Amino acid sequence: MYELTISLRQGDRTPLYEQIYDYIKNEIREGRISSGEKLPSTRLLSRHLDISRSTVELAYEQLLSEGYIESRPQRGYYASQIEGLYRIRATKPSGKESVIDEKPAYRYDFTPNGVDLNSFPYSAWRKLSRECLLDDRAELFRLGCPQGEPGLRSAICSYLHQARGVNCSPDQIIVGAGNDYLMMLLCAVLGTGHRVALENPTYRQAYRLFANLSFDTRTVDMDAKGMRVDELERSGADLAFVMPSHQYPLGTVMPIRRRMELLRWASEAKGRFIIEDDYDSEFRYKGKPIPALQGYDADGKVIYIGTFSKSIAPAIRMSYMVLPEKVCEMYHKRCGFISSTVSKVDQLILQKFIEEGYYERHLNKMRALYRSRHDVLLSGVKEMGDDYTVSGENAGVHLLIHFRDGRPERELIRLAAEKGVKVYGLSEYYVDGARAPEESVILLGYANMDEQKIKEAVRLLESAWKRK
Repeated sequence: MYELTISLRQGDRTPLYEQIYDYIKNEIREGRISSGEKLPSTRLLSRHLDISRSTVELAYEQLLSEGYIESRPQRGYYASQIEGLYRIRATKPSGKESVIDEKPAYRYDFTPNGVDLNSFPYSAWRKLSRECLLDDRAELFRLGCPQGEPGLRSAICSYLHQARGVNCSPDQIIVGAGNDYLMMLLCAVLGTGHRVALENPTYRQAYRLFANLSFDTRTVDMDAKGMRVDELERSGADLAFVMPSHQYPLGTVMPIRRRMELLRWASEAKGRFIIEDDYDSEFRYKGKPIPALQGYDADGKVIYIGTFSKSIAPAIRMSYMVLPEKVCEMYHKRCGFISSTVSKVDQLILQKFIEEGYYERHLNKMRALYRSRHDVLLSGVKEMGDDYTVSGENAGVHLLIHFRDGRPERELIRLAAEKGVKVYGLSEYYVDGARAPEESVILLGYANMDEQKIKEAVRLLESAWKRK
């Protein structure tokens, strides 16, 4: 081959060498330049295209580096052998090719896992960041305490006692990069050979973690009060993973009687523990905050896990775990050598954020913000008619709509999607082959949409779900 007819676009934002590179690459990938075929020399191609030789050389160098062409000494450039290699393309039913699969475009997303990042306390966080790094403090960049820095653990300890009724000392707290890491660490501390029971429906991420870490994982049905202790007993589990203050996804609040039954179950056999996930207890809109189950524990049976992901931001990756004293001893023996997964700088910033009152003010602001959105969504749903009932609306950042008209969840989700609204079905949260409830239930989260968008989205849902 001595010529390549390439239509170069002069004045285009794409550089000329990149246009040459793209053309030759696509010709080779499509087979129009076969493997082993000789390419024109840089001198001949630059003369043919009336451009500088260095431009062609730059394109050839890129093709060489990616393996599309090869250089043979004293002979020139040749197309490489790539036939039979996997092509990174998705094929449409029509036979045409596209780079990516098309996904439905949604104008509104009622994700139950949303967080309002527009309300992140940027000014306070910047101020504290500058203060922490103002002086040259070499110790901030040394490897810290595996459990987390003592100052942050003390601040968390004080907060948990005042706000959640948790009884602990800083020595019982472990700080880690998110709940997933802490639960994996906990599994290493407890060791294998355990059977863990989770509520059904439940937080799927926790179920997957336990199952993938080779735990014998079971599910236990719930009633209006939470996990059924009689079924828990029959399951043979020695670990129970629960969310008593605000169950996800149902939003159930476990009453004191059921909590006492659960604690009694744990105390009746050696080696039984309750893992309490208190993921979003800061947000409650009716009555006082529900105290943590750990605060009622007198026998060291509750392992408490909390996070700042919902209350501040997910990307901070800061969670904490409170271990009973016996489990704490197991931690030091089995996993005390594992380094902390959170930087000392970030820990110091969060410590100051709590100690100097920023966290409390931020929580008050977010409670007011979410309550306003909660009220707008609840009002809009109630105006949709009498065909629906609502539950789980007293806490958290999502509520549930129950349909009893026989329409399946898939149809309701599809109708909403046709209007550009993404909603979520409760059946997604059932695991272990369990049967979803006969009624269709849709989850609507409101944390990441302002009041106006919520109103617009609800109007679209009303139009989508209205019986004709």
